[in-house]
Amino acid sequence: MANNAEGAKSRSRVSMLEEEGEVAADYLEELLDIADLDGDIEIDVEHGRAALAIVADEAFDLKHLVGRDGEVLDAIQELTRLAVQAKTGERSRLMLDIAGFRAARKAELTVLAKNAIAKVNETGRSLALEPLNAFERKVVHDAVTAAGLTSESHGEDPERYIEISPAK
Repeated sequence: MANNAEGAKSRSRVSMLEEEGEVAADYLEELLDIADLDGDIEIDVEHGRAALAIVADEAFDLKHLVGRDGEVLDAIQELTRLAVQAKTGERSRLMLDIAGFRAARKAELTVLAKNAIAKVNETGRSLALEPLNAFERKVVHDAVTAAGLTSESHGEDPERYIEISPAK
């Protein structure tokens, strides 16, 4: 009986995330129309979050929606989260990618994390990384956890950074 209840709860959570994705997609389609930009919106559920991506045949057409170091992307993601919350009444943790920026950054950060993990394993000493935004820290924390080490964030944004330590 518990498995049926857990399965229903899981399906319910997924359907809520799918609804969140649809609301976000509607908002983003309006934004693209206002900006007179062409782009397709892909919706998925990843790691317990709605995940949306705006893609175009020519990724260059969307670069100004990413901005320098993803600053515009972060702002659009936050506005989209607020639009979803206004429509659903629920806080949104959706992730947005535009023109593959976050996917490429995730690949870079994975390499950075692997190199830092190797250095910590080699020296047996903790290592502090440069400041990272919340998305970047999550990617690094996940890689560190997967490698069996520990990591902790320190400081305040925008100077918040991760310290990677040997396994305890």
